[in-house]
Parts: sequence; structure tokens; C-alpha cells
Amino acid sequence: MTNTAFDQIFRDSNGEIVIAQPPNLPLIVTIAASVLKLLFTTGNIYTGLDLIAFGSLFTWAWEELFQGVNYFRRALGFCVLVAAIASKI
Repeated sequence: MTNTAFDQIFRDSNGEIVIAQPPNLPLIVTIAASVLKLLFTTGNIYTGLDLIAFGSLFTWAWEELFQGVNYFRRALGFCVLVAAIASKI
């Protein structure tokens, strides 16, 4: 079997096409903190939730960048990491 560019980009080690996966803990924390930021719009609670949301999104992106199952997931981690940092600059 030849390994095409499509296979290298979108398939994992088992040969399955992987584009999306169930969310892992850092992504769940990011979503929860972001939703809570909608309820607490000012003050120290908002600042803390913003820090938690950013930190967990950074962690998720870092994990995808270095441990992603295929090149697509690694590129996704890189793009999210760059976007998260750029949003704070």
C-alpha cells in the first residue's frame, strides 16, 4: 500500500481518517471557562476565568502540536496556538 499525501495528513496510525475527536480535559475546561465568562463580565472572577480559559486552550493546542494523531491535527494545534497568543498581544 502506498502512503499518499492524503494518508499522511488525515489518517492516524490505525489507518482511520481523523479530523475531529471528542474533547479532552483541556478543551472541556476552555469551553466551561469561556461560558462562565459570559455570566461574569467584570472583576476578578472574569480575570481568573480568562486566565483559565487561555491556559487550558494553550495546553490543548500545545498537546495537539506535539502529540496530534496526524499532520492535520498538528497543524490545527499550531494554528490555535498562534491565534491564542495573537489574541493576547
